[in-house]
Amino acid sequence: MSDKLFSIGIEEEFQIVDPKTRELKSHIEQILGEGKIILKEQVKAEMHQSVVEVGSNICYNIKDARKEVVRLRSNLSQIAKHHGLEIAAAGTHPFSRWEDQKITNHPRYHDVVEDMQDVARANLIFGLHVHIGLNNKEETIHIMNALRYFLPHIFALSTTSPFWKGRKTGFKSYRTKIFDRFPRTGIPDHFNSYGEFESYVNLLIKTGCIDNAKRIWWDVRPHPFFNTLEVRICDIPMLVDETIAISALIQAVVAKLHKLLKKNLGFRLYRRLLINENKWRAARYGLEGKMIDFGKQEEVDTVYLIHELLDFVDEVVDELDSRDEINFINEIIKMKTGAYRQLQVFEKTNDLRKVVDFIIEQTNQGLSV
Repeated sequence: MSDKLFSIGIEEEFQIVDPKTRELKSHIEQILGEGKIILKEQVKAEMHQSVVEVGSNICYNIKDARKEVVRLRSNLSQIAKHHGLEIAAAGTHPFSRWEDQKITNHPRYHDVVEDMQDVARANLIFGLHVHIGLNNKEETIHIMNALRYFLPHIFALSTTSPFWKGRKTGFKSYRTKIFDRFPRTGIPDHFNSYGEFESYVNLLIKTGCIDNAKRIWWDVRPHPFFNTLEVRICDIPMLVDETIAISALIQAVVAKLHKLLKKNLGFRLYRRLLINENKWRAARYGLEGKMIDFGKQEEVDTVYLIHELLDFVDEVVDELDSRDEINFINEIIKMKTGAYRQLQVFEKTNDLRKVVDFIIEQTNQGLSV
């Protein structure tokens, strides 16, 4: 990743699915063999062999990011099809069981499983991670502090995991409830300086809690090795257009907060305890619920707060040349999130295999495959 201001890197984690049974398949080795030839280091295994991750090159605007995401999804989909498989973009698989999945044979993953046991084995989830380039570590911490408030709003737009092990969970994102079992996840505390953050990391390393800062899995974090702020709260969206719109919104929020910081204007910092109330609501209801406006101290429709967020970032959108991509947020509001659309398919068909087919179709929409 680059230290260029507001550069974008996008990582997507996909399900590897057998199109006949619609179940997850632990077939990462087959995909990696060909994938490494075509996509080089941009494709990699994750802890479960039924998960494959792709990461974009550094992009300097959202238009380039779209080309990268389309290219990566297209190539990955073609590689999967060569092996009689499909890729699917959703935060959880509708009915496959984690107990049936194999762990990737890699020392890092063996260490995680040894450390966390069934909590790690059950972590069969699929996310979107967005990196935004920032070239000053002190500014990165202050922007992270302020950005935490907006995480539930962004997260609500991405929800795609209403099912778990064959059950309707009642959540729009059950993925985040699974990930909550891990240590060092969720909304982070705020830090007064980068030095304070560094002291925290060094204490965890010194006391044997972690071996490096990559084992801090917060919803937003300063990346331990790149000069980026990494937003990790989102489910993987089904459509490319959704991934790009959400990434553009994250970039715009970072750019707006950076602009305020440069003008010596702070954004009010809220306690993690309060922000967590909104994260819970986003996980439970997606766009259909209400969140708390802490300034007004009242419940407000989530969609209304997202429109407020769009107004908040509006002054930087044209500077970033992301107007069209940001406008697609309004389309997400109209068509509802992937979780809502999956539930609609299930209500019509009462067949979770049809839901998987729908996820695969949406994942491939707009690709050159």
